Parts: sequence; structure tokens; C-alpha cells
Amino acid sequence: MATVAVENYLKHILLLSEGEAENGLVPMGALAAAMAVVPGTTTTMVKALADGGLVEHRPRQGVRLTGEGRRVALGVLRRHRLIETFLVNVLKMDWSAVHPEAERLEHAISDEVLDRLDALLGHPATDPHGDPIPSAQGKLSTEVHATLATCATGKPLRVVRVTEQSAEFLHFAEVHGLAPGATVRVTDRNLAAGLVTVKKSTGHALALSLAAAGNILVAPVQ
Repeated sequence: MATVAVENYLKHILLLSEGEAENGLVPMGALAAAMAVVPGTTTTMVKALADGGLVEHRPRQGVRLTGEGRRVALGVLRRHRLIETFLVNVLKMDWSAVHPEAERLEHAISDEVLDRLDALLGHPATDPHGDPIPSAQGKLSTEVHATLATCATGKPLRVVRVTEQSAEFLHFAEVHGLAPGATVRVTDRNLAAGLVTVKKSTGHALALSLAAAGNILVAPVQ
């Protein structure tokens, strides 16, 4: 059985492979930063993971999951996101406070309890932040969405995911009606000023920086 440290490394390699991987390889520096450890510690762990057949390590290039490593990582991510969903939907915890709790519980919950939790929640496809939940068969949605920084202007859009999940940004998104499920419309995008103007379903306008707008994923309203 994988240790907590092994599961954490594999999960973060999986998450980083979504955005920071080049040719499928996650840079070692990015992995060290995500794990909040010095590069030497990361190198030692990655070598151990490679010896165990969980990752492929290419010195000076990066690291990527093997098939077995990806299976383990998806299992951890599934537990994490289902736990977050349970904490928000059932225990009514604030969506900005559930990540640390899920980080602890994801290593302790059994497969039987996880399956019951999944059924209790109605087999959700996404967690409260809009992140896709891997299926029990290890499938993870790779659907690509535009952001408020890149989407078409003037068209109704539905917020589907918030990728910046610091407590501060999640609080900002909730207060300003930008949580998943909200309907918005980009009315103006000023690249020179670095501002995006969003009109909410209430009719109120909100100005966002391009960086903040890039953290809000949207889909056309059908």
C-alpha cells in the first residue's frame, strides 16, 4: 500500500501534468514547489518512485507517471474531491476551508466507504470548485474550457470551474457571484489595461484583472 508521502507526490505530479508539463514531463522545480520541499528532497523521492515503477524520471528534464502511478494518483484525487464534495454538500462547510481537511482524510478512507460516499452524493461528476472527479474506473474528464480572460464577449456563459483555490480567491468568487453554476457575460476586455468587465445575472457589472479572469472557467449556456 502506498504511503501518505508517495500518494501526495503522485497526486501532485498528476495535477501538475495538467498545466505545467512539457512533452508530458513535469519539471522537478515545479514539483518541489508544489510539495513545499527543497529540490534535493524531491529528487530523492522521485528516484524511489521510479525504482517502484510509479514514475518515469528523466534527469534535467522532468518526471511523469507510469500507468500504475497514474492509477494510484487518480485514486487519491478521487478520494480528495469526493471528500470535499461531502464536506460542502452534506456537512455544509465553507468551500474555501475544505481542502486541508480533504488532504488529511484522503489517505485514511477505505474503498468501501468511498463507494458509499459516492452513492450518497449521487455520483457527482465535479466537486464544489468544479474540478472533475475521477470515476471509479480511473477515467478523468479532459474537457477544455475557455476562461473569462479568453472567452467570446457578449454571450451568456456558465461558470464551470474555479482553478485558483486559495481561501481568499474562493471567498472573492463567492461574494461576487462567480461560483460554479453562476451565469455571466463578458461585456468588455481591455488588454491594454489588463481588465475584463463581467455582467452578472443580477445586472451588476464587475471588473476583474486578466489574471483573476483566467482562474474562472466557463462554458456557453445551452
